[in-house]
Amino acid sequence: MGAAAARILGDWLAEGILVSKREHPTRQVYGEVDQHDRLDARLRQRYAGHPVPDKDGVAATAEVVEMLGQTTPDDLVLCLVSGGASALLTQPVLPLEQWQRLVDALLASGCTINELNAVRKRMDLVKGGGLARLAAPANVASLILSDVVGNPLDVIGSGPTVANPDDPELAAQILERYGVSGQLTAVDWARIKRHLAQLSARGPADLEDVNNTVIGDVRSAARGAAATATKLGFQAHILTAHLEGEAREVGRVAGALAKDAAPSTCLILGGETTVTLKGDGIGGRNLEVALAAAMAIDGWPDRVVVTLATDGDDGPTGAAGATVTGETLSHARRLGLDAAQYLDDNDSYPFLKATGSLLITGQTGTNVNDLLFILRYGQ
Repeated sequence: MGAAAARILGDWLAEGILVSKREHPTRQVYGEVDQHDRLDARLRQRYAGHPVPDKDGVAATAEVVEMLGQTTPDDLVLCLVSGGASALLTQPVLPLEQWQRLVDALLASGCTINELNAVRKRMDLVKGGGLARLAAPANVASLILSDVVGNPLDVIGSGPTVANPDDPELAAQILERYGVSGQLTAVDWARIKRHLAQLSARGPADLEDVNNTVIGDVRSAARGAAATATKLGFQAHILTAHLEGEAREVGRVAGALAKDAAPSTCLILGGETTVTLKGDGIGGRNLEVALAAAMAIDGWPDRVVVTLATDGDDGPTGAAGATVTGETLSHARRLGLDAAQYLDDNDSYPFLKATGSLLITGQTGTNVNDLLFILRYGQ
């Protein structure tokens, strides 16, 4: 995104900072960077941690804040926002270690991305419109790749250029609803409550001279997938671009849809599921969907379920997702693997690796949620 913007802006570009996830695809997957994607000398590249923020993200954000401190009314600040911005661009009100513990607890709680980002917007100075306020008095334009179901502008990347419409009490309610507050130290929880109380007293802050535009989302990806499926001879149908829910339950539903699918059909669903961690295994939301789907279609011929993260990285696994069939569980049984036990332990990664089901693409550089494909082969 940064390289393309620099080419288009030409001499209009003064300077910029790009903050992206470590092991960016231009370094990890594709080898030598294409000539057209070599970064303009006016752009500084920084790498940071995801999904839990780290010191490099804090340092990179400090550079962004310093740069924005030089703007004038004659400037235009162009923000290129994509999935991962919530973790990568961060100026938390808590000390970093406490902020990391809070994010870790939320990620494991089963809360939705909207709820997670509702807390982030209240606890981070560049979120909930904070970046746009720092850019004043310049005009601000944001081009946004959405990784949030339904494209709510204030939730994508925790809304760095969008005023926060949430009730000031929502963040504390979420922390209590999912038992996160009870996992924090008394000092951490007292600090958070004090900060949230101060925000409640201030009221909402409006933003002027800001334009936000979504330029890509999961529906766009689903349409591209449907076009390719049609070329391959399938009858393609996009069922939804608003898929949400507990991953294992979505996997069971995917299995049910696979059983009823007509021959030569490709059903496509886009969105993002959640996982409530109860075990201590290794996995991701797409891998958990796949494992549950494999159990649901066990023994059903010509059925395939594919689920993947469009950024190529499902949780901490290094896999984008997995491909399972009606034969996956019979293969697992020959290996002595108990699918139900692996699902109970949230341990989908080793199960799917052992059965040869993992889908590994490397990081794609684009995040527009997850895609789920249900295929029925035959005539």
